Amino acid sequence: MINEVKEECRRLSQKKAYAFSVDMSDPASVDELYEQVMREVGRIDVLVNNAGFGIFEDFLKVDLAKAYDMFEVNVLGMLALTQKVAIDMAERRQGHIINIASMAGKIATAKSTIYSATKFAVLGFSNALRLELKPLGVAVTTVNPGPVATEFFNRADPSGNYLEKVGQLVLEPEKLAKTIVRTMNHPKREVNQPILFEFAAKFYTLFPTVGDYLASGIFNKK
Repeated sequence: MINEVKEECRRLSQKKAYAFSVDMSDPASVDELYEQVMREVGRIDVLVNNAGFGIFEDFLKVDLAKAYDMFEVNVLGMLALTQKVAIDMAERRQGHIINIASMAGKIATAKSTIYSATKFAVLGFSNALRLELKPLGVAVTTVNPGPVATEFFNRADPSGNYLEKVGQLVLEPEKLAKTIVRTMNHPKREVNQPILFEFAAKFYTLFPTVGDYLASGIFNKK
């Protein structure tokens, strides 16, 4: 799979492409990845933190070992890599960090307790990091997508019921990727998609009690 991605990048860019494997739950593996990239590729101008997984399950039934794994991959591994890259970017006073969070980090729904907790963490971290790095010439963007048609749901919801229920709200990965690439050239504070979810998130913030009602009804699709 990773070699296929590498070849696709090479084909599209007509330039040399690199691909490395890393266990984001292992700090030593993250350190090794960073050193390997710096050694073989060179400086990192844009970092996209996209590693993560989710499991949709009632909290009372959650295997806490899986919950710990989710935090290690979705949050702690991301923190470890970001710190290393951000130090180098700050020294050069140039760079862009793009953290893929989720609408689940803005609107929590039933059966997404652990996943939402990790994405709220990513969102809070990104907002604070943006303030710290802006004076140092480094931009921080948070991408908050709704459901995306990827293999993420093979693990999060093996039944396939969720994607079927949300229907036309599901984002195409290619379209979202193009939006993220455009953001690399024109940094934004946030990218929220689809637009309906962006309005819903703002409404949820302004009217949390009504938001809870909607989250337990209209948006409760898991």
